Amino acid sequence: MNKRLLYVCCFIVSCIIVLSQCVSKQGSTDLRGEQFAGAASCAGCHKNIYDSYLATAHYNTSHPASKSTVKGNFNDTFIYSNAMKVVMEARDSGLFQAGYVNDTLQELHRFDIAVGSGRKAQTFLYWQVGKYFQLPVSYFVSAHNWANSPGFPASHAKFDRMIPSACFGCHSSMVGLKSTEMTGLHITEQFEKNQLVYGIDCERCHGPAAEHVVFHTSHPQEKQAKYMTKIGSLKNQQKLDMCAVCHSGLKTPQKSMFDFRPGDKLSDYIYADITRPGKPSQMDVHGTQYQLFTASKCYIKSENMNCSSCHNPHSGDKQEVFSQRCMSCHTTASHNFCKLTTLPEAVLAKNCIDCHMPALPSHSITLLTNGHLSPTPDSIRTHLITVYGDETKKVIARLTKKL
Repeated sequence: MNKRLLYVCCFIVSCIIVLSQCVSKQGSTDLRGEQFAGAASCAGCHKNIYDSYLATAHYNTSHPASKSTVKGNFNDTFIYSNAMKVVMEARDSGLFQAGYVNDTLQELHRFDIAVGSGRKAQTFLYWQVGKYFQLPVSYFVSAHNWANSPGFPASHAKFDRMIPSACFGCHSSMVGLKSTEMTGLHITEQFEKNQLVYGIDCERCHGPAAEHVVFHTSHPQEKQAKYMTKIGSLKNQQKLDMCAVCHSGLKTPQKSMFDFRPGDKLSDYIYADITRPGKPSQMDVHGTQYQLFTASKCYIKSENMNCSSCHNPHSGDKQEVFSQRCMSCHTTASHNFCKLTTLPEAVLAKNCIDCHMPALPSHSITLLTNGHLSPTPDSIRTHLITVYGDETKKVIARLTKKL
């Protein structure tokens, strides 16, 4: 009797596990397919990491556009040189950019997607008849003002710049493509409306997690991670490739970046870039973090330095934290600490990156704000770690005033 009862119990438990797996697969609503669990499923076991991650630029790089996610005031106006104006309008039916000529409405398009974490700038997209378009007016955080979108004409509002799926590849975790047609070298894409996995989520970096979630939900006592790539077990170049997918600039893809998994080779996804400048100093600070970082002496002299040596992708680190990580190698004991003697060591140790990785103007990301005749470049911290004489003088002068 006891054996029979034991067999019955085992059978019931087995059925529960099998059914839970079926329900998980059938009930999956993730745009990427049933092998993905969705980032929210990670919070059950990794709550502290998940909560911290919600404040990162990766997570916030795209959102549905709303009053809570769009920076900038509404009912503000951006005026072009030909007297055309775009008004940011908050209507009962949503948020819009409205283009007027002589107070006559010419164009009206909804804020559908907010792109950018909002730390430096945001730009916005609208969907229309299967395509996404960039709105002509963006928001420049440092200027606290609306600005002409990067690369857009200053003379008039341009509402017809189409956005390809490649842009979503670094500003989302998946976009719903209805169809793709190639005519010669021209690609035409049709998108599903509101089909987007916003931000760079957990599974974008860690890989599909459905099997992992099902297993550990059924085996809560198991502490060894199953059915997930262990990032720590990857080779250093594989770790670098994970970040370089987005942080090495826009390249011609061989296949979709959404298919990239941890451990894959980036060279299998993009064509070799034969046009890039020969010197790091010729590279724009925007989008070339990988190239600049790997050209730095810190990286070249290190055996296993990679992006996560300085960046914790699960949290938004501050400047002093980055400088502390410099101190893990550059110490007085190892005789490779900063050679400056004009400031105390304690002060220098908190300001490494302002001297050696200063924020420099981007040539590709420039924004024209209202009332200005020339655009203002966005300042982005360079990842070429070296000595910048002029920037160092500015930092010394600023810090000396505080002493």
